[in-house]
Amino acid sequence: MEYVYAALILNETEEEINEENITAVLDAAGVDVEESRVKALVAALEDVDIEEAIETAAAAPAPATGGAGGEVETADDDDEEEAAEEEAADEDDDEDEEADGEGLGALFG
Repeated sequence: MEYVYAALILNETEEEINEENITAVLDAAGVDVEESRVKALVAALEDVDIEEAIETAAAAPAPATGGAGGEVETADDDDEEEAAEEEAADEDDDEDEEADGEGLGALFG
């Protein structure tokens, strides 16, 4: 990721995105630079309009959360799920406490 960040920094400061500049940014950040990764990044970004890519990514809608079936959850569904999770957690805690006591009794018994 830091290689891409270096390219974004160079783009933001209107510097040329080349191997020398990316290496300089990464060196300044204390990254152990791999020349092959720098070359691959420069080659990959050669025909890319970074500003357009950023605008396109920023304009893309966020993926909807929820099930794979495409159902939309309502606030009531969330409340019901939270209540069920809390009940399950309380039951697990009770069972854990009972199991813990059984093990100690065997030590002294």
